[in-house]
Amino acid sequence: MFLFMLGVVEMFIVSYWTKAVADSKIFLSGFVTVINVLIWYYVLQTFVSDIANWYLVLSYTFGCAVGTMICGVISQKEDKRRAKKRKQALSKLENTSLVIE
Repeated sequence: MFLFMLGVVEMFIVSYWTKAVADSKIFLSGFVTVINVLIWYYVLQTFVSDIANWYLVLSYTFGCAVGTMICGVISQKEDKRRAKKRKQALSKLENTSLVIE
């Protein structure tokens, strides 16, 4: 169960890393990379110490999949929120320009 949750957490970290890199936040992206590598080290060590246990691999894999899906849902909601704010700002701008004319 721990590896499942670690997979979910890692996908949040990877998503945060992607955003940090895209926003050119150099030190933050480096720090997040360190955390991600430490997680991967633990996961790899766990896999190697019990190499025949496919349950561990599947648990981590499904955790990563769930984490990715959760990040996708959060991203969609954030995009919709931004689009709504943008639409409200444009509407406000149009109303203001009508008053000025």
